[in-house]
Amino acid sequence: MSIGRFYGGIGALVGCPAERKYLVLRRSPDKDFGGGAWECVTGRVDQGEGFTDAVVREVYEELGVRAQIDFIIGTMHFYRGEATPENEMVGVQFCCSIEKPEAIRTSWEHAEYRWVTAEEAQALLPEGHWLLKVIRRAEAMRALMPPELLEYYRAEGLKA
Repeated sequence: MSIGRFYGGIGALVGCPAERKYLVLRRSPDKDFGGGAWECVTGRVDQGEGFTDAVVREVYEELGVRAQIDFIIGTMHFYRGEATPENEMVGVQFCCSIEKPEAIRTSWEHAEYRWVTAEEAQALLPEGHWLLKVIRRAEAMRALMPPELLEYYRAEGLKA
């Protein structure tokens, strides 16, 4: 396969660690792709922008709050629609936290939101949904991560 071009994207799973809940968002039916589907904050990385900058920007645009990036959950590769080169995306999924869950204000991009535990997400989302895997991985990583490492990531950031 030849070397091609693709879009960079982010996923920001926003959580409230004190309550062990995560924010799930239902895409607006007016969106050009995936209308009505459940997701976390998602978006493209703008030209000249890094992944962590895109996370902070997208969370603010979609929720009206500043997020603290806690750690990287994983990477993703998918096609936004048909599997063609112009629809190919690669991205990084981040776990973020916010101090005041009640402060969020969703943008036009989402029709609904819910704060859910991992168990509630399993009941809400269909089996095999990509967001279930992201939430499960975030839960495991947070449980296994030494508090000192989380403090380090939060203080130093994830940029090189």
